[in-house]
Amino acid sequence: MSIAPAASQPSASVAPDSLCVQSAADSGRQRLADYAELCRPRIAVMTMVAVAVGFTLASPIVFDGAKLVIAMLGVVQLVAASSMLNQCLERRTDVLMKRTQLRPIASGRITVPEASAVAVVLTVVGFGCLWNMVNPAAALATLATLLMYALAYTLLKTKTSLCTTIGAVPGAMPPVIGWLAAGGGFGIEALALFAVFFVWQFPHFLAIGWIHRRDYQHAGLRMLPSFTDNGFLTGLIAVIYAAAFVPVSALPAYIGMSGDLYLVSAMVFSVAYLVYSIRFLLHRSEVRARSLLYNSLICLPSLLIALVLDFLRLTAIG
Repeated sequence: MSIAPAASQPSASVAPDSLCVQSAADSGRQRLADYAELCRPRIAVMTMVAVAVGFTLASPIVFDGAKLVIAMLGVVQLVAASSMLNQCLERRTDVLMKRTQLRPIASGRITVPEASAVAVVLTVVGFGCLWNMVNPAAALATLATLLMYALAYTLLKTKTSLCTTIGAVPGAMPPVIGWLAAGGGFGIEALALFAVFFVWQFPHFLAIGWIHRRDYQHAGLRMLPSFTDNGFLTGLIAVIYAAAFVPVSALPAYIGMSGDLYLVSAMVFSVAYLVYSIRFLLHRSEVRARSLLYNSLICLPSLLIALVLDFLRLTAIG
């Protein structure tokens, strides 16, 4: 009878240590998850793809794969830093919105000083990497993009709906940075890539703004041109930019960066984008807004694939 309690004592003495180890492991995983969320991995991946597209288009003769990898790593560090700084500055409005109130900084799981320090380190390392191992033009363009996003765009969100226009500038810079990283200059090709990304963003972000309009209005963020007209002005502006996107999407073909394969693809996908924008204007529901959003996420990647494939085809023929 006295043996049973003695046998159970070792497990009882080990249990607290096991619980501590498990707790530390869980805490470590949560911290990694929090930093991954702070870095916004989907945006980071999209940025790297855009950089790779610009780099490829500027490399008609010699493709330096090592430099491309370094450029993408350097750029993604500054993208992560800009996301962290953005969330540091928006922590008070993030708390007011259901979609953002559980973010690591807004919820207090990561402090502002800590996130700011990590962002500064990432900025310094990423900028130094780009400056020394790619070229100064790419480094300066990436730093300017970070400052415009983290400061100008973020601070204007509570002031004016023009923040969307300001935010579209850093959003259009990744392919230009890729172009510069490969040694291209600020010419008409870089301008065409910038224009495609810049104009594409407006129906995309207006759809997002309409879907989350109640959150934005509650937090005092001016993400839509109007909150009082049942979305008419929002839909109208989306249609105007989608209509402009039809000729803008064809710019790479007009200036000789691509051929007929891309031109046909640009017409098909840009016209579809316009159709979905018109549908949203005519019936401003969340269903139509989501349809427009999903179409935007098909449109741009499809155009980039067609652009690169057509460029490679023409390069091989040449």
